[in-house]
Amino acid sequence: MRLLHTMIRVGNLERSLQFYCEVLGMRLLRKKDYPTGEFTLAFVGYGDESETAVIELTHNWGTHRYDLGNGYGHIALGVEDIYGTCEAIKARGGKVVREPGPMKHGSTVIAFVEDPDGYKIELIQTQSLAAEPEKVAVAGSAA
Repeated sequence: MRLLHTMIRVGNLERSLQFYCEVLGMRLLRKKDYPTGEFTLAFVGYGDESETAVIELTHNWGTHRYDLGNGYGHIALGVEDIYGTCEAIKARGGKVVREPGPMKHGSTVIAFVEDPDGYKIELIQTQSLAAEPEKVAVAGSAA
């Protein structure tokens, strides 16, 4: 078994595709309209679906907003340079809702961004910051 995709419902498919593709750098892998069901499915990701898990964006025609509820957590993305990634996301119009810094009660450096529908995406630093002492000092002060 392997994880295939995570599905989230979006209110405006074009706005969501712009965010996931242009702001987060994913690719639109496939998109299909289902006229009889009045919905569209779009799959985005960083690699081919045969090898990596992807995100399914479901747009139900005529529905422009969803309540997120309190059960949803977040999607997590590993990034090599969390500080540069957050700056690039902001430069492309993305919303960083938690600046990079160590997670509460831990040392893993994380940040959070928010998509146009309010879904949270966690960024997790995958490369050691030990080689970048000035960033460790900054991260250490950002509790």
